[in-house]
Amino acid sequence: MKREGFGTRLGFILISAGCAIGIGNVWKFPYMVGQSGGGAFVLIYLLFLAILGIPILTMEFAIGRASQSSPAKLYQRLEPKGTKWHIHSYFAVAGNYLLMMFYTTVCAWMVRYLVYMAGGEFVGLDNIGVKDKFNEMLSEPWVMAAFVAGVCVVGFLICSLGLQKGLERVSKVMMIALLVIMIVLVINSLTLGGAKEGLSFYLLPNLENVKNVGIETVIVSAMNQAFFTLSIGIGSMAIFGSYIGKERALMGESVRISLVDTFVAICSGLIIFPACFTYGVDVNSGPDLIFVTLPNIFNNMPLGRVWGSFFFVFMVFAAFSTVLAVFQNIIACTSDMFGWSVKKACIINGIAMPILSLPCVFGFNILSGVKILGGNIMDFEDFLVSNILLPLGSLIFVLFCVSRYGWGWRNFESEANEGKGMKIAKWMRPYMTYVLPVLVLTIFVVGLVQYFS
Repeated sequence: MKREGFGTRLGFILISAGCAIGIGNVWKFPYMVGQSGGGAFVLIYLLFLAILGIPILTMEFAIGRASQSSPAKLYQRLEPKGTKWHIHSYFAVAGNYLLMMFYTTVCAWMVRYLVYMAGGEFVGLDNIGVKDKFNEMLSEPWVMAAFVAGVCVVGFLICSLGLQKGLERVSKVMMIALLVIMIVLVINSLTLGGAKEGLSFYLLPNLENVKNVGIETVIVSAMNQAFFTLSIGIGSMAIFGSYIGKERALMGESVRISLVDTFVAICSGLIIFPACFTYGVDVNSGPDLIFVTLPNIFNNMPLGRVWGSFFFVFMVFAAFSTVLAVFQNIIACTSDMFGWSVKKACIINGIAMPILSLPCVFGFNILSGVKILGGNIMDFEDFLVSNILLPLGSLIFVLFCVSRYGWGWRNFESEANEGKGMKIAKWMRPYMTYVLPVLVLTIFVVGLVQYFS
């Protein structure tokens, strides 16, 4: 049976960007900027996105397109006979499941907050009241389990319609709506009284801010954010490479997807920082920025309930775009591994995923006493994905593409450069072969040191 592909190039770009765009862009990026000194962090982030993220994303796409397979089988199609590169496939598949075991919970939080905001439940609450509302949400195990189940059922239902009729059609509408809502929110924020001060902090490098935070901290934080924002390392991008034709060279496509991803991240800051400076809110409030600080800002803003509702629609779309993309990967992997049809894979995974997500949901209530490596269950699952599977998986993808014991540079270069557009240049080979693996290994080691310290 012929493998289904994307109906349009726009579909490929928006869905791949949708996989990359997520909570890391619209939640983590702004608070990382706030904690890391503002504009200098943004510049360093953009540098590392270019030298780290784009090359590895190109490699994932190339492996996917050449193998025409999911992460479950791609190594078996490309690896030299007798080698063991395919062992990584098991970890890649496990990584996709593990990611969704906690990411569906975060997506459910966004849906719940949209319901709160649209229903006016934040009206009249101060900062402590909003914090109490967040804690109340976390303390309701079965209500949150129902929201997570709803996210999973809707996600797999969309994917069951097929790549073009389901994922591509819905993702196009959702991503275009996300971009439109985001631009409207940016325009509104730029009209606020503190917009000038907010933009100055956000976009202009300030050596005093960098000195206060520490240049090493700023560089490491920017490097980590640039690396993790594209969801590279567990094959969640390779699968979309397997759905596209040979018309376009892959470096150019990676650049376009990275630009969309970065555009959303930058715009999230344009929404948040003018509001923070207008209403005298500490930009260094960390993870509380979205769930505690912003609802309080919307409470003080004219038409705040309307703008707040738009904002959390934006957040839901950002989170759900990643859920859909990774669900598609999970469906493709289980279909390849067990010979299931798409509908059978959707039904089985649609039942399994809400159950697999329960430990994370219960980690904030029923299982709140369970601590692993000093954190709750969500922290531990996030640690395994972000600090172990993504960096080590990316390192394996890089070595597979550049090593003569793997797929090899010539095969990678030939696949990546086939078609029109930006291509891998000859001078990039030494960098990708010797420097890039060291950078990825550095991220892995530094991430572990930071986590355990």
